[in-house]
Amino acid sequence: MFRVRFQSCDENRKIYFGSSEPEDFRVGEDGVVYAERSFQLSAEPTEFVVSARDKETQEEWQMKVKLTPEPAFTGASEKDQKKIEDIIFPWQQYKDSSHLKRQKRDWVIPPINLPENSRGPFPQELVRIRSDRDKSLSLRYSVTGPGADQPPTGIFIINPISGQLSVTKPLDREQIASFHLRAHAVDVNGNQVENPIDIVINVIDMNDNRPEFLHQVWNGTVPEGSKPGTYVMTVTAIDADDPNAQNGMLRYRILSQAPSSPSPNMFTINNETGDIITVAAGLDREKVQQYTLIIQATDMEGNPTYGLSNTATAVITVTDVNDNPPEFTAMTFYGEVPENRVDVIVANLTVTDKDQPHTPAWNARYQMTGGDPTGQFTILTDPNSNDGLVTVVKPIDFETNRMFVLTVAAENQVPLAKGIQHPPQSTATVSITVIDVNESPYFVPNPKLVRQEEGLLAGSMLTTFTARDPDRYMQQTSLRYSKLSDPANWLKIDPVNGQITTTAVLDRESIYVQNNMYNATFLASDNGIPPMSGTGTLQIYLLDINDNAPQVNPKEATTCETLQPNAINITAVDPDIDPNAGPFAFELPDSPPSIKRNWTIVRISGDHAQLSLRIRFLEAGIYDVPIVITDSGNPHASSTSVLKVKVCQCDINGDCTDVDRIVGAGLGTGAIIAILLCIIILLILVLMFVVWMKRRDKERQAKQLLIDPEDDVRDNILKYDEEGGGEEDQDYDLSQLQQPDTVEPDAIKPVGIRRLDERPIHAEPQYPVRSAAPHPGDIGDFINEGLKAADNDPTAPPYDSLLVFDYEGSGSTAGSLSSLNSSSSGGEQDYDYLNDWGPRFKKLADMYGGGDD
Repeated sequence: MFRVRFQSCDENRKIYFGSSEPEDFRVGEDGVVYAERSFQLSAEPTEFVVSARDKETQEEWQMKVKLTPEPAFTGASEKDQKKIEDIIFPWQQYKDSSHLKRQKRDWVIPPINLPENSRGPFPQELVRIRSDRDKSLSLRYSVTGPGADQPPTGIFIINPISGQLSVTKPLDREQIASFHLRAHAVDVNGNQVENPIDIVINVIDMNDNRPEFLHQVWNGTVPEGSKPGTYVMTVTAIDADDPNAQNGMLRYRILSQAPSSPSPNMFTINNETGDIITVAAGLDREKVQQYTLIIQATDMEGNPTYGLSNTATAVITVTDVNDNPPEFTAMTFYGEVPENRVDVIVANLTVTDKDQPHTPAWNARYQMTGGDPTGQFTILTDPNSNDGLVTVVKPIDFETNRMFVLTVAAENQVPLAKGIQHPPQSTATVSITVIDVNESPYFVPNPKLVRQEEGLLAGSMLTTFTARDPDRYMQQTSLRYSKLSDPANWLKIDPVNGQITTTAVLDRESIYVQNNMYNATFLASDNGIPPMSGTGTLQIYLLDINDNAPQVNPKEATTCETLQPNAINITAVDPDIDPNAGPFAFELPDSPPSIKRNWTIVRISGDHAQLSLRIRFLEAGIYDVPIVITDSGNPHASSTSVLKVKVCQCDINGDCTDVDRIVGAGLGTGAIIAILLCIIILLILVLMFVVWMKRRDKERQAKQLLIDPEDDVRDNILKYDEEGGGEEDQDYDLSQLQQPDTVEPDAIKPVGIRRLDERPIHAEPQYPVRSAAPHPGDIGDFINEGLKAADNDPTAPPYDSLLVFDYEGSGSTAGSLSSLNSSSSGGEQDYDYLNDWGPRFKKLADMYGGGDD
């Protein structure tokens, strides 16, 4: 490795160095010449040319370089063979007091270039820093800065005595491209001897990084039919090496293209920018839809021998353009449609289009160009199949048109691309046959309006309502007529000729007449296959005649028995209409005479009048007042209506105060009967409730009498369980252990309701009655007295229940207390064992174990 220098008067020139033998030697930007491979130099000098070219003006200068092998030195040390550059503080001499003085300026040295990835050995010496004062002083050298005493520390070290600066490990330019250090020289006391020196160490780039594409797969598109030179896409790769040196200068090229049709070189790439463009014509999506390119990026300006390379894939999709118009699959299409049908698809028009499906260049649009002047048809496009659907939108009459021949055209949604020689649209013919079907008869006119005066008698001919059959080419018999709807049942129709006659009197005031109009519907049927029918509506406008007399409203009224206030407002009601209605004339009849004597009537308007008392006082009661009302018809119609007037006593406000005003207020016989029935039903319900309550009380009392005495727990000794066989005399009377004053006499107990342990009903002796609250010490006396009474009672055994205290079951170690018989038999048993039972049985032991005492 050595360096060449180029000196120019213009220091701003940007010089690019090159070598005539790039396979063997490479020249860096700084002029350092590197050997690209290992080889042995012969004794003859190796020559090559180093060129320097200005990047702006492209001026070029050349210099011949001769390399000769360095002779070996015998007996020379390694230190002598490798000369290390010394950096010495410069001095400038000038006379002042007859001794030398130092020039006070910074020490500036050129940068130190150090190749990256050096293999050592380490530490590797770089330069030696020394001061010429080290002859007279003992100096210490040191370096500071990133790479020395700052992170990353320990990369550069200096010998403090000799000032030898060394690097301790390989450098990586991609991590740190340069180091800026400061060298210091101090004496043994730490005093600064020299100003700090800036040392710049540049890491020389080596080609140790391959190019890397930003994406491994690149996607691009190009329209089909594109001309050569059409831009497609740009691929980009990066290199971690110095981009300003050959190590980082990339060059692109296309390694392969698949498929290779119609040409293996359909695309090219700009070797510096990575732009891919078309270089050949013939891109056709219908033949090749996608191309795959293998792109290679190589550093060292694309040097295939020394450059490092990498590859990526470029996928280019050929996009569709409208270069193929739709084409009908047939020249003529056929279809048929029944007459009078709409929204029916009668024919499917199929086309082919080589463009990409479901795109505007493929979607077909159909239009009618002839054969349908009245707009009977339309053509819709099926979005899935792209077919044209010929559809009927208006009813077609077979008797008018039996066949249609349509001319249709198909084109794409977007126009054809420029330069396409095909016609922009395709045309075809559609032949449509109309099928005759049995059509429904229809009435003419429908509806039919007839004006007729009401009152037309039954059996009168009203009109003729007939229908027509549109099927002129079908052999059918005459139509048959029938009635479909006649709400009032006033009409009938002749089934053959359609003559309509009345079956009842036409009445304009009928509930089936609305706004003087009566509607009836009739049916006309043919005998075709299948049979068809049609309906027609007959509208009868009924003209009014004066066939209804006016009536008074309301029918009942109330007035006071005095003259003031006593006016009653009435209204005349007439079902007829003008001119057979109001204004009305109101008057009172001459008979009976009392009507005009007691009442008077005055008309206040055309429809209203006022009835009032003529006399000062009229006795309270209900009066029927006949009123004659006459309308304005020609001839006039009149009627006598009876107004039921209740005359009553009134207060100062004119309101009735009579009790029977309820009747006068309008309560009829039906309402009174309903009220009475409700009252009767309510009384019956109350009576039934009372009877039910009494019966319930009786049942409650009976249940109390029928209660099992065993359920009576008052002062009883309860028997909870039986543990086995025991004494046979268990039916004893326990009532004596109850409070004597609470025991009911046997006489009040009903016959048949007795407990099993009660004594039979016999004449019983009087047993001693115990006091309600005896002293506990009287128990023994009470038992003794009861015992004596039992001894004298021939019916007592075995009903001495007062001696039974409890039942303990068979096998008891203690004898039964029922064995305590009368005193006459006590001598037959030994009761001394009672003394062994403790103090509780001491009284019994004294009574029965003490002998005759």
